[in-house]
Amino acid sequence: MSDWKQSGETRRSTATEEEVETSSRLIPPYHVVLLDDDDHTFEYVIHMLQTLFGFPPEKGRRHADEVNATGRSIVCTTSKERAELKRDQIHAFGPDLRLERSQGSMSSIIEPAEG
Repeated sequence: MSDWKQSGETRRSTATEEEVETSSRLIPPYHVVLLDDDDHTFEYVIHMLQTLFGFPPEKGRRHADEVNATGRSIVCTTSKERAELKRDQIHAFGPDLRLERSQGSMSSIIEPAEG
């Protein structure tokens, strides 16, 4: 149980650690999946993942290799709300200026991590 102050007095929360843990398990995690295309360079993917997710270049390269080889790469597993935010950030990142044919951002989807 946690303590907090309210109007100068200390109160105890009513949720036990077990209840909080159970509640946390009920919220299913979601994957953010980066999808492959031919309109973005490896450098773009690495830079985007470094910018949006804080990945070091080596981790970005591993994801770039995986998306190139398999057509997709799970770049993040998180809450649905954060997954939606990260998907939207990928979609808003913009075209790859290294390729003239690149017209926009990469594609990504979110999907339930369980099931």
